Amino acid sequence: MISARNIHKHFNNLHVLKGVDIDIERGEIVSIVGPSGAGKTTLLQIIGTLLQPDQGNYSLKIDGTDISLLKAKKLASFRNRHIGFVFQFHNLLPEFTAVENVAIPAYIAGMDKQTADRKAMDLLRQFGLQNRLLHKPSELSGGEQQRVAVARALINDPAIILADEPSGNLDSVNARKLHELFLDFQNKFNQTFLIVTHNEELAAMSDRILYMQDGVIVNEKHNG
Repeated sequence: MISARNIHKHFNNLHVLKGVDIDIERGEIVSIVGPSGAGKTTLLQIIGTLLQPDQGNYSLKIDGTDISLLKAKKLASFRNRHIGFVFQFHNLLPEFTAVENVAIPAYIAGMDKQTADRKAMDLLRQFGLQNRLLHKPSELSGGEQQRVAVARALINDPAIILADEPSGNLDSVNARKLHELFLDFQNKFNQTFLIVTHNEELAAMSDRILYMQDGVIVNEKHNG
């Protein structure tokens, strides 16, 4: 699903990523752990095409597509259709309902509104939010907002979900519910997840844990 080779990234004189190689198989849940400043989020953003790696001898392929060959417009379209994002802070639009927030990526992809809204409602019902469809973010709890954000990430049936500290802003009960949602979608739909996390429970339920330090992957652990 993901194949990255020799990924480097500098910010001014700071060498954040120092030649990272990574492979993720379809249907895997892989967690990246490590101390702050190790380069975890930078790597996730590069894989998500939100950041460009430094020019040079590198390659990045997602679902068989060589990302390094895509121009800006095609790259934005690819990101919308093939990559779902979940962040620590939900980034929901406050003026829109739960259904509308979930459906926005589908609208952007060109899906007609009726179909997008119906799909958004189906996802929200799967997440136990059938009574919150028309609520705005300010009317939802933190756990409910994060479930809306996960539904939004899934609306376009992406090849991979990239999650950056997805349970970092949740209490332990809601964090556990979120982790169970990830497992549920892996089991039902063979969904692939790459997750940056400090949550030991979330890392432990992953298929693999990658340990990062000082801009490189220093170790790997297979769970189960």
